[in-house]
Amino acid sequence: MLKPVLRVVEAGGRTVDDPTEEALHDLLSEMNLSHRFVILERLDLEPVDQHYMQVHLNDDLSYQVEYREGSADKHYQAHVPRLHEVFGPEESTAKVMMDWAHDRQGWREALPWTPMPFQ
Repeated sequence: MLKPVLRVVEAGGRTVDDPTEEALHDLLSEMNLSHRFVILERLDLEPVDQHYMQVHLNDDLSYQVEYREGSADKHYQAHVPRLHEVFGPEESTAKVMMDWAHDRQGWREALPWTPMPFQ
């Protein structure tokens, strides 16, 4: 059996190994003020647990999207405002996450990334 390359975890504890873009979009669309985050991890990169992209639902129903590439100085964030009255992330959020996970071109330009402040 092959080990998974990707794992998505949602706030309620549900995990999906090697999710499709559709499965990831479904998890993102299920986010609410009780289940505020979805994390997509790359399991094939070192250091373990330091290569991920996550989406967090803010109180104003906008989204904080972050990615990390191994170390604190490679941790970035982008704010995605709520654009519609319909609740749920834009479809493009799942696409950006899957493009990041599969090293496809264009994901870095898809959102206005800024470095995360060191804590």
